[in-house]
Amino acid sequence: MGKDLEDRLEIRNKSKRNTIRRNFSTCFSVNLVITRTSFPVSDPLLLSAFLGCRSILEKEGPKSLFRGLGPNLVGVAPSRAVYFACYSKAKEQFNGIFVPNSNTVHIFSAGSAAFVTNSLMNPIWMVKTRMQLERKVRGSKQMNTLQCARYVYQTEGIRGFYRGLTASYAGISETIICFAIYENLKKYLKEAPLASSTNGTEKNSTNFFGLMAAAALSKGCASCVAYPHEVIRTRLREEGTKYKSFVQTARLVFREEGYLAFYRGLFAQLIRQIPNTAIVLSTYELIVYLLEDHAQ
Repeated sequence: MGKDLEDRLEIRNKSKRNTIRRNFSTCFSVNLVITRTSFPVSDPLLLSAFLGCRSILEKEGPKSLFRGLGPNLVGVAPSRAVYFACYSKAKEQFNGIFVPNSNTVHIFSAGSAAFVTNSLMNPIWMVKTRMQLERKVRGSKQMNTLQCARYVYQTEGIRGFYRGLTASYAGISETIICFAIYENLKKYLKEAPLASSTNGTEKNSTNFFGLMAAAALSKGCASCVAYPHEVIRTRLREEGTKYKSFVQTARLVFREEGYLAFYRGLFAQLIRQIPNTAIVLSTYELIVYLLEDHAQ
């Protein structure tokens, strides 16, 4: 009973601290989300991340770079809390079924956590994407989060909030790849000769920055491999488009625009996601370390 309570408190503390950090970083990365989201849509106006950012500033004003910040702040806290709580619990369960801390455990844990999180949070991300895709003339009034949600409900019903969910499920592969690489790199760093030869503060500092590098590398690899699902998901969430399903959208994009269309906005995605993930995972590991050290 005591152990179960301790585990629950540990998961809750991990979620709470990571949520605060995540909300803070969201405010600074949302403009990159706007730039990245502008690429996958069917209107090919932007040529690069920097040209895209400049185009948005000139045509829609600086406030447009922060479209979707509201639902981002609302969604990021429960999203990360749910994900890391599910990941920790799933890892605990799968360690009892498969070889403890094996690749199989990491894959099933990451996949399960991503499935639950995507299913619960898709309505919020749908509203965020719809707001980011809304193009207005500079100085004109834009819909806020509640107005956008009400508009989606009135025009498309409840099902409208789940547009792109199949693409999000396809994106679970990105999470699986990321965590599989990260857990292996973490294991390598733990067993590396440099880690065993250092002591105290120097060792903790080396481990922390090593984990940041491992997280950055794993996220970069995963994003490059699985990025096409981001393009398909954004197309599905456009209002009044010809895109109806995951497979139909993939075929249509490939036939009309070629395979390079599946990688539009990848650069903006990488410069947003890599540092973000590096901070999230290294902070998560630091919190776990501090909690375990405090428990001892």
